[in-house]
Amino acid sequence: MNVIFKNATIIDNESPFHNQKTDVKVENGIIKNIGQNLSAATGFEVVELDNLHLSQGWFDSSVSFGEPGFEDRETLANGLNTAAKSGFTNVALQPNSFPVIDNQSQISFVLNKANGFATQLHPIGAFTKNSDGTDLAEMFDMKNAGAVAFGDYNKNLDNANLLKIGLQYVQDFDGLVIAYCQDKTVKGSGVVHEGLVSTRLGLKGIPSLAEELEVARNLFLLEYTGGKLHIPTISSAKSVELIKAAKAKGLKITCAVAVHNLVLTDEVLTGFDSRYKVTPPLRDENHRKALIQGVLDGTIDMITSDHNPLDIELKKMEFDNAKNGTIGLESAFGALQNVLPLEIIIEKLTNGKAVFGIGKTAIKEGNKASFTLFTSEGNWEFTKENILSKSKNSAFLGQPMKGRAYGIYNNGQLILN
Repeated sequence: MNVIFKNATIIDNESPFHNQKTDVKVENGIIKNIGQNLSAATGFEVVELDNLHLSQGWFDSSVSFGEPGFEDRETLANGLNTAAKSGFTNVALQPNSFPVIDNQSQISFVLNKANGFATQLHPIGAFTKNSDGTDLAEMFDMKNAGAVAFGDYNKNLDNANLLKIGLQYVQDFDGLVIAYCQDKTVKGSGVVHEGLVSTRLGLKGIPSLAEELEVARNLFLLEYTGGKLHIPTISSAKSVELIKAAKAKGLKITCAVAVHNLVLTDEVLTGFDSRYKVTPPLRDENHRKALIQGVLDGTIDMITSDHNPLDIELKKMEFDNAKNGTIGLESAFGALQNVLPLEIIIEKLTNGKAVFGIGKTAIKEGNKASFTLFTSEGNWEFTKENILSKSKNSAFLGQPMKGRAYGIYNNGQLILN
């Protein structure tokens, strides 16, 4: 598809046109020209949108789509279309389907199902068989089939020796291990952040210590073994400190934070609405501010929506029994603009490509065209009408938004919301 994007502000610090308003001409999926007043030849679609911005395509390092097995929550097709209309050209798919993605045939299945879409899917293979924490999965075979990393979604690996062996094993093929951090014994039966709000509401709390103990343990293991470790979602101030110190030592550690942990606090739990039940839990304002600072100073490498569609039956129940998780692709950018500068948001939504071994393409003539289209302006409220996912379990319903994604151009396809 041949396109000319008119009067677009480029946000890409790897591009010579960074922060410039210009036209971008794309022919056969390649950036042909960048300049002023480019003429539209026959066969070119002209895209002119209010306050149009272009950046390198956004990457989400943690999404769940359900399929195979949980298609009632989300299908791969609708999930990828939702991601495209939300501004994401690349997503890393978690292995928490049924069956769990823990072998090369499952990796091949999801890649084949995702073939041909504008948004590219990058599967994460399970770290252990069936994600049960007992035996290592077939990671080398999955890597050869197309897996970009290995981890058990939202499951802490209690067996420290198994993580040690896994970190050593994947170094032979430059694998990336993902380690969710939450000590089950410290968490106990907790359902929300342990603090004033949990006490006031009479809900059992999860102390930040549950996360921090596992972060510290896993960093010690990484220092011992070498290799590459990624912590998918952190939520506490101490976790930020621990990771910052590990990076200063030269350890190959990266981490992400979920949008909802940057934007919301446990104060929203007052109505016992299970849409706000997530893992790790929403914490208090002091932790939220520490996470923001971690993003700003570079300790936190990327931001994820941690998109997790769930059936209404899993959310519409007593708070204690409801399942953890929220969808977040559709609301990610608009929510982030309320708490972070635009260029930082774009940086954290594209940084993860390098960590997960996905190529970055700067907005330069001759490069592949892989853009996110968005506007930085406009205040609005997120409602059910803005949800594109099959599931509706959004923690951001009723929340203020600023700016929005228009869509993407990727794989020779233009997808607009």
